[in-house]
Amino acid sequence: MFSKLPLTALRTFEAAARLASFKSAADELAVTPAAVSHQIKALEAWLGILLFERTGKGVQLTVEGKHLYLDAHRALLDIRQSLDTLRPRTEVDTLVLATTPALAAAWLIPRLGDFYRRWPHFNVRVEASNEVADLQRDSSIDLAIRTISREESALLYTPLMSEYFTAYGAPGLADPTTATRIELIDLSWPIPGGFALDWPTWCAAAGHADWLSAAVFRHFDDEHFALNAAIAGQGWVLASNVLVADSVAKGLLVAYRPEIRLPGPSWLAVCVPGRERQAPVKAFLAWLSEQAQATSMG
Repeated sequence: MFSKLPLTALRTFEAAARLASFKSAADELAVTPAAVSHQIKALEAWLGILLFERTGKGVQLTVEGKHLYLDAHRALLDIRQSLDTLRPRTEVDTLVLATTPALAAAWLIPRLGDFYRRWPHFNVRVEASNEVADLQRDSSIDLAIRTISREESALLYTPLMSEYFTAYGAPGLADPTTATRIELIDLSWPIPGGFALDWPTWCAAAGHADWLSAAVFRHFDDEHFALNAAIAGQGWVLASNVLVADSVAKGLLVAYRPEIRLPGPSWLAVCVPGRERQAPVKAFLAWLSEQAQATSMG
C-alpha cells in the first residue's frame, strides 16, 4: 500500500521547506546540499510538478509546494508522536515555549507551578525574546504566546486575553491632580499593530494634557523594569492590564482613572497545525486558556 511512497524525499522536502534552504536542510539531516537537491528533484519528477522556485537569493515554495509542506509537516508530526508514545519514557516530555520577556516574568512564570502540579510529567522550557519566533522554520519551538498585527494562514491561533492600557501606581502615591510634583514612568511598548500607547494619548483621553509640561519623566526601555519602578513608588506607569494583573491582585499597584483605557492587541497562543494534538501542547493549551480566562475575569 505504501511501498511506492518516496518517504526519504518527503522528509527531505519537509526540512527544506520549513527552513527555506537546501543547505540548512542538509545540515539538519546530516547530508550534503547536493543530496538534498537530488531528493527534491526526484520528488518533483515523481509528482510531475515544481515544488520550489529557484531564485538568485535561494529557493521559495510554489503554491503546490506550500500545500504539500503543510500536509507533510502535519503527517510527520503525527508519526513522531505515535512513535514517542511507544518508546519507553526515560525523561519528562518538554514543551518549548516562546514569548516576550515581560509576559514571561510578570504573568506566565508565576503561574507555572500550578501547571506542574497538575501535569508533573511535562516540563516547559521558556525562551523569552521580543523577536517574533518563526514557527514554520524553527521546529524546536512547539508553541508561542504573542500579540500579532496580522494572522498567517499557515499557523493555528488560540485567542487568550484582550489587552488594554491604563495608569497604575503604588498604593499611597500622591494623587497627581493635587500633587506638587507629577512623576511619570515612560516606556515605549514593543507592540505590533500601530497602537498609540503613550502618555500624550492617555492624557488627552483623560483630560490631563497639562500633566505633560509639568511632569518629570522616568525613562525605561524594559517593561519589567518599568513595572518594578512603579511598584517601588517611583511614579505612575502606563501599563498593560495583563502584565499588572498579579501586582494589582496583591495590592502592589492600583489603577488611576481605570475608566480611561487605551486599547491594545490581543494575546494569542500560536503553533504550527498538528502540534496542538501533541500531549504536552494539548495539556498546556487547555491550562493556558483557563489561566487567561481567570485573568480576564479578574
